[in-house]
Amino acid sequence: MVRGILKNIGFGPDLLRRVGLSAYEAEMNVVMYGGNGELSLCVEPEKIVLEVMDDGPGIADIRLALQEGYSTAGPEHREMGFGAGMGLPNIKKSADSFEITSKPGNGVHLKAAFSAAQASG
Repeated sequence: MVRGILKNIGFGPDLLRRVGLSAYEAEMNVVMYGGNGELSLCVEPEKIVLEVMDDGPGIADIRLALQEGYSTAGPEHREMGFGAGMGLPNIKKSADSFEITSKPGNGVHLKAAFSAAQASG
């Protein structure tokens, strides 16, 4: 959905890939861990901001969660092909700026920004 919105606006394939991948990874984290969640997309001429919040159990160690390969996915998610520990690292790599805050028991707030300057296709 996010990718389609940005494509209809006229953004180019590289930006569509980076924002689309980040939105997908963030959405899957909410589905797998987050309980109730909310995703917002702010599109401005110079930047796109993807913000995701959930009311799940939170992340005990953000630094550890940002390491490639680290995952707390259970067997049911791994059986479906998830849990490789690349979600948050992929979002961080794809975004031009990345912020994540969380406390155990208080959910997660993730904000990823992407430069949209000269990114139309």
